[in-house]
Amino acid sequence: MLTHLECARCGLSHDADTVQNLCHECASPLLARYDLTRVGRPTSENSLWRYRDVLPVRDPDPAFSLGEGMTPIVPLPALSRALDAKILMKDESLIPTGSFKARGAAVGVARAKELGVEGIKMPTNGNAGAAWALYAARAGLRSVIAMPDDAPLITREEVEASGAELRIVPGTIADAAKAVADVALFDASTLREPYRIEGKKTMGYEIVEQLGWRVPDVIVYPTGGGVGLIGIHKALHEMRELGWITGPMPRLVAVQSTGCAPIVRAFDEGAAESAFWEDAYTDAFGINVPKPLGDFIILRAIRETGGTALAVDDERIEADRAECARLEGVFLCPEGAATISAVRALRANGWLAADDEVVVLNTGAGIKYPSVNRGPAPEAAPHRRN
Repeated sequence: MLTHLECARCGLSHDADTVQNLCHECASPLLARYDLTRVGRPTSENSLWRYRDVLPVRDPDPAFSLGEGMTPIVPLPALSRALDAKILMKDESLIPTGSFKARGAAVGVARAKELGVEGIKMPTNGNAGAAWALYAARAGLRSVIAMPDDAPLITREEVEASGAELRIVPGTIADAAKAVADVALFDASTLREPYRIEGKKTMGYEIVEQLGWRVPDVIVYPTGGGVGLIGIHKALHEMRELGWITGPMPRLVAVQSTGCAPIVRAFDEGAAESAFWEDAYTDAFGINVPKPLGDFIILRAIRETGGTALAVDDERIEADRAECARLEGVFLCPEGAATISAVRALRANGWLAADDEVVVLNTGAGIKYPSVNRGPAPEAAPHRRN
């Protein structure tokens, strides 16, 4: 049962039954907390709502769900042989709206409606805006979405199809945020509301359950805003407190692009938070976030689990995307391909051992993205360097 919201930085408690954005004291993200003594085992539902006892929606409407969650874990034997690694892929491409963002949207929108919110606004690199706009439409809420002009064309079409107001701006997600600053609706931006993370943490619950209630050695995650990585870390802590898992945590790995790597730079420098990454650009649109709001939480999770952060270049990402399709018949999104590039690099430098069980996250459907080698999709705006 949801009990309160807690500031991730200063620990201040907030009322979970009123509409909240950031901490009233220090303007940091809020995390949902639960009475874990009242949590039961997962239900039989074939969606993320099987974990309803650790989700914030007080009275979930069964008719609201689109079947989000419970995506498969798929072995990648050919790539494992090629990289001398043991790789399993959590495949989020099969989720409604074509990306893991549907998890956060399903829970975030359901809770917003339960609290009486009439509409939402948000900047997005594409997939999050598409997911939130579509789930908002399902809930009967208004939405205003802003995205950079080089976001994937299909995500723009998803937003427009939902009936949302779409604002296209040059630049990055930081510029998109400025484009909705004047909108008088609830701010559903990354980590500016407390419930998106709760939907995304179900990836952690599912990984553990699907592996027979045990943890892998390593989880590799493509990191932009970092909500998925933060959520998985939160889920692991909750499951440990519940007694569902024991022993060491999986080492968490944050993967970024060399064109936008604020978390990697902060990790390498031993900093507690990141600095804004100037001139950010990567073809892996979802990780093109110059300054994550939750950077200090991401860095804390990586260090606490003995993990690491690394950047891979776009050329390597595209090559691994092509190789995975050729060897495994799996067409990864660029962000998902970045996790394969990370495994390659971490095996080469010895950080990963050959017998480490590694779960990588493919966070979306490859067909939503143009191939760099093909050029942009028809009518898509050209990429812009800022």
